This record gives sequence, structure tokens and C-alpha cells, in this order.
Amino acid sequence: MSIIAENPATGEIIKTYDELTPVETKSAIEESHAAFLEWKKTSFEERSILMRKAADVLRDNNEEYSRLMTLEMGKPISQARIETEKCAWVCEYYADNAEKFLAEEIIETEASSSYVTYNPLGVVLAVMPWNFPLWQVFRFAAPGLMAGNTGILKHASNVPGSALVIEEVFREAGFPEYVFKTLLIGSRQVAAVIEHPFVRAVTLTGSTPAGIAVAGKSGEMLKKTVLELGGSDPYIILGDADLSEAVASCVSSRLINSGQSCIAAKRFIVVESLYDEFVRQYVEIMKNKKMGDPLSDETEVGPQARVDLRDELHEQVVKSIEMGAGCPLGGKVPEGEGAFYPPTVLTECRKGMPAYDEELFGPVAGIIRVKNEEEAIYTANDSIFGLGAAVFTGDTARGEKIAAEMLEAGCCFVNSFVKSDPRLPFGGIKESGYGRELSHHGIKEFVNIKTVYVK
Repeated sequence: MSIIAENPATGEIIKTYDELTPVETKSAIEESHAAFLEWKKTSFEERSILMRKAADVLRDNNEEYSRLMTLEMGKPISQARIETEKCAWVCEYYADNAEKFLAEEIIETEASSSYVTYNPLGVVLAVMPWNFPLWQVFRFAAPGLMAGNTGILKHASNVPGSALVIEEVFREAGFPEYVFKTLLIGSRQVAAVIEHPFVRAVTLTGSTPAGIAVAGKSGEMLKKTVLELGGSDPYIILGDADLSEAVASCVSSRLINSGQSCIAAKRFIVVESLYDEFVRQYVEIMKNKKMGDPLSDETEVGPQARVDLRDELHEQVVKSIEMGAGCPLGGKVPEGEGAFYPPTVLTECRKGMPAYDEELFGPVAGIIRVKNEEEAIYTANDSIFGLGAAVFTGDTARGEKIAAEMLEAGCCFVNSFVKSDPRLPFGGIKESGYGRELSHHGIKEFVNIKTVYVK
């Protein structure tokens, strides 16, 4: 079998790769386990030196890696460069903090000594998506390797070059062979990888159906999982919000990665008093966003990652319009080559429409009218998802209370768009998954939290 990388901006084949056979995959898992038995003995200082070198490799090759991401999945090149730098940041963050995060925790009991240690588990499988080809992997790999685990990667099949580059980064940084290994395999082999006794845990970022499949197989094998799944992030605009700042943040969030982000703003819930003006300003900004060649520094919206994904998005838009949504901007598939879809605005979105109920994974904004704050909060929570959420208001204390106590999501922001940060835990609830990545919470997901009691 072959794995094919195709440029979504042009439809051209970039490169074809051979998929590993099941025998080759099994051998790689065994090699990763053998590497773990030695890697777990290394000190935090040794691991930190290598992780900082990985950050250096990323920075030294930023342009090369960024261009590869752009070619494989269409990310605007300016955003690809930011992603590569962010990967270097997360490497340095855990190089600096892993030892502190995993330090022994003394707990006073009647024993002469009682404490908690954090021991690595072993080989951790990462099943990762295409939308942030480097970042999604490094936010797992940096803490995982610093904790003493080894990692194997099953990346999305449309970004095989990026998958191999990640292995190259760790190899060039001096990590022992098989401490991190990319497996060029299709989804058909994932179940067998999870079943392998040397694979001790699984982390997945992707769609809810993919998460259900991986969690089900992992559950059969009693293996720990962390799932970061889809999202339909609500952004509440209250009547006292600074409208121009709110609109600017909402547009920026909606168009991150050409709209292909789990934590991009997707549902804009606006109180009646601001609704019409919010729509006017939102459309005005969106229509001036430059769509085109993702390798151009001027491009703000590139193609969707695949033509089939673009077409699925368009079907959601068409269905929402047929059900009564307005469409003052976009909503039409452009002529010509590539998987492009224009910045699109849907208004008067209501329950039952795809723009209200489903995740729109592209540059499409669904704007919802509500009467007041109470209805806004209800509408924000009226979703199967719970990844991120934001509220915009002039009353910061009130906004904080809404974010901290009332919104059903794992990441809630006030007067700012939702973003991931190595210093903060990241993850969702409901059908957006469970568990956390990043911060000290993330590094503790794949360790044995062990009680030691000495009489």
C-alpha cells in the first residue's frame, strides 16, 4: 500500500510513500519498547539537553518545515512559521519544567516516609490529525519524552512528510534511535498497534468518531487514553462589549488555519442590541481577507486540506441556507483548481441547522441572535461539544464569572480568542474528549502516579 501526499492548493502529487507492513510495524513497536528500557534510566538533565537541541533544530529549519506543512495541507506559510516556532517553545518549556512537575510529592502519614513518585509508563501511541502537523505532535512528544516514555506516531495520511520530519528533528537533536518513531501506516493497522502489549497508552487528536473507535479498542485492552476531539466553540458577545475589538478577535479566531482548527471560533452568539452591527462589521472584515496561494506571505486564507473536506463543508453551508440561514458573504465553491472555500458568513442560525449543531471545519461563521445574557449562556452550552468558549463584555468580573462557572468547556477565555499555550492545560469535555495536554497536568497523564509507603 502507498501513502500519497497531495498539494490541496493545486491537486498535484507531492510524493508517494510506502506504508509499513504489519511485520515492520510490530518490529518498530518492539524497538521502541527496547529504547524505553534504557531511556527511562536517563536523568532529567540528560533529557533536557536533548530537548533543547530539538528546539534548536526546529528553529534552524523553520522555513523548510513550514514550507512542507504548507505544501501538504495548505496552511498559509506565515502561520506555518508560527507553528514551527511554537513547537520549539513547547520543547523548551518542558526541558525547563519537567523535573519540577514530576518531583516526588511528600505526604505526611504515620509512616516514617510516605510520598508519591511519577514513573514513565512505556511506549505511548499518538494518533494525530493533519491540521497542525507539527504542533499537535510536539505538544504530546515534548512532555511524553521528558517524562521518560517513548513515543510512536501514527500521523494523518495526507501529511506523511511532516510525520517523518518530526522523527528527523529528534534524531538530529541526538535522541537515541526509537525513542520517537514515526509509523507510516494507514488507519487499518491502528487497532493492532493498540493491542500490542508493549503499547501502554494512547493519545488521539481528531474527530469524535475517531476518538470513539480508539477509546473503544483501548478500553478493551485497559489502556489509558487522552482524547482531544472536535469542537464548535461558542463566542458570546454581550451588550456592553467593545464591539470593534470583539469582532476583530472573532474574525481572527474563525480564520486560524483557514478555519480548520478544533478551537477556532465557530458559533457567534450575539445579543439583540448588537446583532445587526456585529454582522455588518464582521462581514466587512471577512470580505477583505485574502484567499489564495498558501506559499504567499500575503495569503490569509489557504485551501482546505482536501477537496472532499471542502465539499462536506459546502454541504453544511447549503443545508443551513435551505433551512433559513442568511448568507451575506461567500457560500459558493470557487472555480479553478484546489480545495479552496471562501470566507463565509451565515446569519440567523437556529437549532437544527448544521451551522448551529455541527462543527464547521473551515472559514464559515455561524451567527446566532439571542435576547439576553441568560439565553446566550444557554445557547453556548446547547452543544454536544465542550472544547473552548469565550465571552466578550465590558464587565470583566462578570465575564470571568461566566467563564469560570457557567460555560461548559475545557478552555474558557474572556475578551480574547481561545488558544493553546504550553503553560495552560488544554482539553475538553462532552464529545470534545477527556484528559488534558500541556502544563503540569499534561505531563502527568502518561505516568504511573505511585504511592511509596515506608514503615
